[in-house]
Amino acid sequence: MNASKRPKRDGSNTGHVRIIAGKWRGRKLSLAAAETLRPTSDRVRETLFNWLAPYLHGARCLDLFAGTGSLGFEALSRGAQSSTLVDVNLAMVQSLKHHAEMLGADNVDIFNVDAATFLRDLRPYRFDIVFLDPPFQSGLIELMLGELARGCLKQQAWVYLESEKLPILHLQENNWQIIRQGQTRHVEYALVQKQLSV
Repeated sequence: MNASKRPKRDGSNTGHVRIIAGKWRGRKLSLAAAETLRPTSDRVRETLFNWLAPYLHGARCLDLFAGTGSLGFEALSRGAQSSTLVDVNLAMVQSLKHHAEMLGADNVDIFNVDAATFLRDLRPYRFDIVFLDPPFQSGLIELMLGELARGCLKQQAWVYLESEKLPILHLQENNWQIIRQGQTRHVEYALVQKQLSV
C-alpha cells in the first residue's frame, strides 16, 4: 500500500481502511493526510490473504512502503508472528505507530527510513513474507527484488507485488517465479518466489 501519482478509484480511499479478517476483523486504520495515498483495495487484499492463508501462521512479515500498514496489520490479525513496517514518510510512520498502539500490537517493528536503506543496512532478520507495493512508475519493484535476493528472505519465502504493470520479463530473467497473479482495472498483482539457480 503506497503513494502513487493517482488515487484509487475503487472506493478504498475513503478516510480509512478496514482489517478484513482475524482477531482485529472490522477494525479501521485511518489514512494519513496524503492526497496520493493508494491503499490496496479490500478485494485485492482478500485475494492475497486467501493465497497466503496456509503460510501465515508464525510468519515473519515485511511491509515495505507500508503507508497505512494495512497489509502488515492484516497479516498479524490472521496469525503472523511479527510484522516489520517500513516507510520513509514521517506522517505515515506516526500513523503506523498510532495504529499499533490502538490495536495493542506488540509484535510490530516500525522504521522511518527508505526501503533500500532498510534492506541494505537495517534488516533485523530474514523474512517469510514480503509485501512490495511501491509508488507507481518508480521502477522500485526491480530494485527491491534485487535487494531482497541478497539475503533478506528465508528459503521458500513469498513476495507479494502490486503495480500498475508488473515487470514480467525482469522477473523471469532474474529467476523469480510467478505462483499466483491477478489484476483489477487499475493494478496488476502477483505472489512470487525466488527460484534457486541450477
